Amino acid sequence: MFTIGDFARHGRVSVRMLRHYDAIGLLRPARVDPHSGYRFYTADQLALLNRVIALKDLGFTLEQVGTILGERIDADELRGMLRLRRAELEAALTAARARLAQVGARLQAIESEGRMSIQDVVVKKIPAVRVAELSAVAASFGPQDIGPVIGPLHGELCGRLEAAGVTGSGPGIAAYEDTGKGDGSVLVRACVPVPEGTVVEGVEVRVLPGIEEAATVVHRGSMDEILPTAQTLAHWIGTNGYVSREYARELYLECPEDTALWVTELQEPIARA
Repeated sequence: MFTIGDFARHGRVSVRMLRHYDAIGLLRPARVDPHSGYRFYTADQLALLNRVIALKDLGFTLEQVGTILGERIDADELRGMLRLRRAELEAALTAARARLAQVGARLQAIESEGRMSIQDVVVKKIPAVRVAELSAVAASFGPQDIGPVIGPLHGELCGRLEAAGVTGSGPGIAAYEDTGKGDGSVLVRACVPVPEGTVVEGVEVRVLPGIEEAATVVHRGSMDEILPTAQTLAHWIGTNGYVSREYARELYLECPEDTALWVTELQEPIARA
């Protein structure tokens, strides 16, 4: 048998926690010395301790934990609950990281106010191009809504092209347009240039119209950090006698596995004010 100190050490919990579990009847010692009052535990009780801690980490109250354990939950059920909780935590962590990146981008935009470099903005004509395309609707043009849509769209599109034996003839493109619903939603188009005559089941092949006059700038880094570059482009448009005509397209020039090394050209249709 183990003393309460030894059992706490093996269970990676505190002695104080074990005393509390004993007091509320959640995990009683296997034996209590009638003279000294010392608590003793067996190795078999580690399994019960593991279940208590696991259920508590799932967000159950200690009262609920006691009820669940009283129903004799088996190991398979507990594993299933833990896997579900792990998936929920991983999703929350991914969302938190995305929000952190967005906060960083917004902070960078604020810090660069009044000293934005606009020397790299180039006005040029964007030719029409034949593309394979998949589209979906995002709730808004905010990065928290666009990112979860455009990424999977491009992945699905590239997968279908590969399965059909089609090789793209140029960098990927993201094009956006208002859905016209009046709720801020945006139609997101993931495009890959393809040769004439390309046919892929479940994929629309069309000509993406050219842009007669576009203000363009190159962004280097993750798309989560696009905001300062996009606002530099907006600053240039606003101070050079132009107005924006549509959402800016994104031309993905380089997309290595490390998103910090991405190179993307923003292409915003403009007209003279």
